Amino acid sequence: MGTLEAPPPHTTGSEEDEVSPIEEVRLTVTNTDDPTLPVWTFRMWFMGLFSCALLSFLNQFFAYRTEPLIITQITVQVATLPIGHFLAAVLPTAKFRIPGFGSTSFSLNPGPFNMKEHVLVSIFANAGSAFGSGSAYGVGIVTIIKAFYRRKISFFAGWLLIITTQVLGYGWAGLLRKYVVEPAHMWWPSSLVQVSLFRALHEKEEQRMTRAKFFVIALICSFSWYLVPGYFFSTLSNISWVCWAFPNSVTAQQLGSGMRGLGLGSLTLDWTVVASFLFSPLVSPFFAILNILVGYTLLVYIVIPLAYWGFGMYNAHRFPIFSSHLFTSQGQPYNIAAIVNDKFEINLQKYEEQGRINLSIFFALSYGFGFATIASTLSHVALFYGSEIYKRYHASFKGKEDIHTRLMRQYADIPSWWFYLLLVVTIAVSLALCIFLNNEVQMPWWGLIFAAAMAFIFTLPISIITATTNQTPGLNIITEYIMGVILPGRPIANVCFKIYGYMSMAQAVSFLNDFKLGHYMKIPPKSMFIVQFIGTVLAGTINIAVAWWLLTSITNICQDDLLPPDSPWTCPGDRVFFDASVIWGLVGPKRIFGTLGNYSSMNWFFLGGALGPVVVWLFHKAFPKQSWIPLINLPVLFGATSMMPPATSLNYNSWILFGTIFNFFVFRYRKKWWQRYNYILSAAMDGGVAFMAVLLYFSLGIENKGLNWWGTDGEHCRLATCPTAKGVEVAGCPVN
Repeated sequence: MGTLEAPPPHTTGSEEDEVSPIEEVRLTVTNTDDPTLPVWTFRMWFMGLFSCALLSFLNQFFAYRTEPLIITQITVQVATLPIGHFLAAVLPTAKFRIPGFGSTSFSLNPGPFNMKEHVLVSIFANAGSAFGSGSAYGVGIVTIIKAFYRRKISFFAGWLLIITTQVLGYGWAGLLRKYVVEPAHMWWPSSLVQVSLFRALHEKEEQRMTRAKFFVIALICSFSWYLVPGYFFSTLSNISWVCWAFPNSVTAQQLGSGMRGLGLGSLTLDWTVVASFLFSPLVSPFFAILNILVGYTLLVYIVIPLAYWGFGMYNAHRFPIFSSHLFTSQGQPYNIAAIVNDKFEINLQKYEEQGRINLSIFFALSYGFGFATIASTLSHVALFYGSEIYKRYHASFKGKEDIHTRLMRQYADIPSWWFYLLLVVTIAVSLALCIFLNNEVQMPWWGLIFAAAMAFIFTLPISIITATTNQTPGLNIITEYIMGVILPGRPIANVCFKIYGYMSMAQAVSFLNDFKLGHYMKIPPKSMFIVQFIGTVLAGTINIAVAWWLLTSITNICQDDLLPPDSPWTCPGDRVFFDASVIWGLVGPKRIFGTLGNYSSMNWFFLGGALGPVVVWLFHKAFPKQSWIPLINLPVLFGATSMMPPATSLNYNSWILFGTIFNFFVFRYRKKWWQRYNYILSAAMDGGVAFMAVLLYFSLGIENKGLNWWGTDGEHCRLATCPTAKGVEVAGCPVN
């Protein structure tokens, strides 16, 4: 990025002590605070609880649809501002006392609706959207048991599973705040979007084009435009012109399809495609985008073509080039139901009859890169951040603080025993679930302890990567692999181990991210914690209730081969989750990536991932004046395609393009515009499409009112999933 410095804010002491060392933070966050602003108000609780409940309902409802919509906290941030001002105008200002609270007086209306109340409402909303994920990850277990395996799980067991996996990581995350929240260099880029939006909505400006005015204009434009790709002309969402030019060529459509191929030349005019899976590209710093670009290009445009067309690895021509489905050796869909016995375990005799499970070349290699990601995470953090972590451990209470940390010292901190108590209670309840309801979750008690220990070990290094790059490598692959080796043949035990090991870490990182927002906005820490905890429990409860309702009321939900052709209830995310439970749990990694499977060579990626950061670190030591070398972040590079599938090459192409335009060219050549409007534009684009998508569904989607013409018939790449091997017959595909 450019090196132009922003004008320093007004300071009261040493200028160096009063500003953040991170330029983006200096450009976005103010160095002032008003500790007299009330935060525990009736308005905050009313709007916060309502928005949390509403978002958790809507996000779980949309999660099962072919085009799942995630309504994030930004929608609530915009909608609750006028409501907050309205409540401040109409609620009575009279003060009253509550028995048991002594002489303390309360008021339903303590004054104007303020920014700190608004922040806590958005934290509630963030919990309602599962911190941007849409719905609680654990709901996927209930879904695959009831909709894919067609077995039973009780509502109570499902509820305990979801709540414990959502809050387990909060215990140790709270104890890590001084290492990844208080240090200025742990700047958490995504938090700056929220800071910028709050300032735009609340602060008065003298500029002709204020940030609030710009936000409203961009919001209206985003809202209005989404009507075109969202309803009238949906093909604009995935413009794969190569398929149009070569309608009868399998190879051309494999190359050109943005949804089912390599996406060569594919484009989109739909912001939901741009911001899906990787979130808004306007938020990520350019060096992180560059690492994603390198990793994505390496896999999609170099490794995959060589493996498929150059070497034909793993009989790649027999299967689609890009697919998460499982296949027999003859390219036919694998019959999973046939290899599950009455005990919900693998039937080895039936498995031997069908033969080994086969993967598309993209799916197989994406697992290999996932192995490299998790190994490189450990070595990267140890080499590049190890000394800093060690120093902060010894100087956490007497080290130099930036202005924001010093301003937060005036608020009472959270006692450590809160986090220890939460950790002990959550583990105890989780152990009870594994012991007394073991017939439903399959996982032994020692699996829970092992999963929690893994999540705890990885929380700190992955928090550091997220705080500096805005990318979060996941533990889903490594947790699946380990449990699949230890306890093969039990699919539900495997996915339970995954969500306790993976989601408790991911929730911990999200918890810390929200705490950094509170740090920038000067929210009392106790208020942050209580709102996060209550919001998470409420959202998880509503998630399981809505999921249970849909799973028991919609016939053949998630079964795309049994549903009507125009049915929206195909559950694409849960399909990937189900396939993973088969690969790692039911069949087990030994029969996929071990001596009994076809993909044992993928294990070498672990070694390559571990050694990669060592090479970068040695080059950095050999050429210390080359400042670009430490920006080579191999965990981000290897994990670049971790969201594929269900993310597609179209998502990545558009995300990289927009990210490069705004966070390289605009940041470098139009710094003042970027400073004032970049994060505002990101929030407006997200909010506009969210509002219009909700409006379209409730006005037209519920009654299945749609248009039927060429422009609403997908991307027109019907041959992209066809095999190219001789003699393989697949319905709808030409036979070579």
